[in-house]
Formats: sequence, structure tokens, C-alpha cells
Amino acid sequence: MHLIIPTDYNPKLSVKETEAAIRYIRETFQDEFGAAMNLSRMSAPMFVEQSTGLNDNLNGVETPVHFSMKDMPDQDIEVVHSLAKWKRAALKRYGFGMHEGLYTNMNAIRKDEDLDNIHSIYVDQWDWEKVIAKDERNLDTLKATVRQIFKVLKHMEHEVWYKYPQAVYHLPDAIHFVTTQELEDRWPDKTPKEREDAITKELGCVFLMQIGGPLKSGKRHDGRAPDYDDWQLNGDILFWYEPLQHALEISSMGIRVDEDALRRQLKAAHAEDRLRFPFHQQLLAGELPYTIGGGIGQSRVCMLLLGKAHVGEVQASVWPQEMLDQCAAANIQIL
Repeated sequence: MHLIIPTDYNPKLSVKETEAAIRYIRETFQDEFGAAMNLSRMSAPMFVEQSTGLNDNLNGVETPVHFSMKDMPDQDIEVVHSLAKWKRAALKRYGFGMHEGLYTNMNAIRKDEDLDNIHSIYVDQWDWEKVIAKDERNLDTLKATVRQIFKVLKHMEHEVWYKYPQAVYHLPDAIHFVTTQELEDRWPDKTPKEREDAITKELGCVFLMQIGGPLKSGKRHDGRAPDYDDWQLNGDILFWYEPLQHALEISSMGIRVDEDALRRQLKAAHAEDRLRFPFHQQLLAGELPYTIGGGIGQSRVCMLLLGKAHVGEVQASVWPQEMLDQCAAANIQIL
């Protein structure tokens, strides 16, 4: 457990006012985001059958919460980590056309998460996915989509400022693009997280690209499952966050693997056994659309726009008593 306590923290909104602001931000953002990206809101599962291969494997070491059910006693059911692969299959199943997409209100449990000001075992995000053409699997498409998302976030800042001027956290005016290799070249002696802090403090907001594969040093900047993002065409949206004095990740996203990238990345991750799953077989057979997609943290967006010191101020979860006591003493109002 790691906790940052800002000096003389003032939450500015009461718990009741914060709850109203959370509802306003979530409802407004998803409507504006869906319209800007041509996405339809869809229902999504909270759990999937392990045998489908649809669950997000994250870094490959996290264990999903799982259970069996009375009417399917032989099936292992897993609570989702995210819907990274489910969405792509859903676009095919529901008949979405070119440049159409979906978003969902995704709720997940990541029980192995290391808790701090921005990490919880409860994950709530807008998971989204959009059909693109094969020849659009490039950096231009990726960057244009990132700029669309940033534009919606900036507009939300103005919306929140109009409704809660005393509480809004102001965002930078532009997003910058940088690769993980560029960061390693510039700061070879820093850790990946220290590099993220340094570049976001310098530029305000960055889209950090190419996450998952090894860098020139042989080390990875961060882990990424090998069977959804193309590691050459993905990234994270990061803001420098003054209240905590470090980078705050709002979104992880990317252009999804094609057949070649799937084989290449599964081999690199020593995870070729996943090719037995129905999802992977469909992808290799060319039965799934080419897509771009990602997740945008709902609580993270609320935390950012309201200048909160702890994600527990904008979501209800479970926290160690020691953390609750320290937050209470620092005027951090955990829900």
C-alpha cells in the first residue's frame, strides 16, 4: 500500500456535491464521447467463460476472480479484467459497419492490484471499440483518434468549470506524442514510471506510444497482453497531475492485432497456447473486423476533472483500514 497525502488538502465539494458531480461527469462525457466517435452504447458482461479466451490477461500474472454456476458446473466463469477482446467479437456478432463502434460501462475486479491513490481493486471504465479498414492500421489513425478523445476531455473541463467553478482542475491545451523508446533514450537511468512523471511534468499531457514489447535495453516499459493491442500501434493517455505530483493515466488504447501481429506477439510472450481459444481462431481465420479500441477510466476522469486526491473519493470500493485512517486525518473523503 502506498499513499500520497497532499499538503493542506481541500476537497472543495462535500460528499453529496461530489456524488452529484460524478453523475454529471459520467452522463455528459459518455454522451459526448459516443457522438464524437460514432459509438453506440451496448450492454456488456461482467463475467465470461474461461474457455472462450475472451478475458483480458493484463500482464499475464494477475488472477481473475472466478466461480462456477449451478447450471454449468463444468465451466469456470471469470469476472472480467476488461472487455478488450469481447468488444471486437461483439462488433462482428452485432453487425457493426465500417467506422461504427460501441462503448460500454465496464465494471471489473482486479483483486491483485497494488492499492494507492489512483489504483483500486474495482475498475470502472468506458470500454470502447470501433471498426476500421486494414489500411487504416497506422499511426495517423491512432493519433487522430487520440486527438478526438483529448478534445472531448477538454470540452468536459469547460462543462465542469461552468457547473463547479470552485472545484474544476484545469487541463493543458494540447496533447503530445512520444514513444517509450524515446523516453528510455532520454532517461536511461530512470524507471518507466519516473520517465512518465518527467515527460508529463514537462509537457502537461502525452500519449505514450508503443507499450508491451522490449526496448533497446531488453526491458519492457510496461506489460501488455499480446492478443489485443498491436504493441507498435498502442499507447496510454497521461496527464501531469499536480495534486499528487505524478502522471495520471486516463486511458489505455490502441489499434488491435491483425493475424500477423497476433502470431508474433503470442510467440514473444510465450503464450502460443492461447491460439486454441475460439476468439483467437476466429481472428486468425479473418472472421473478426480490424478495430481500434481501449478503455477510459470513469473514476479517473472524475478524479482528474474534480482535482481529487484519491480515487476512493469518486468510487465506492474496499480499502485497508490504515489507508482509511490516513485519508480521514488528511480531509480526504473516501466514499
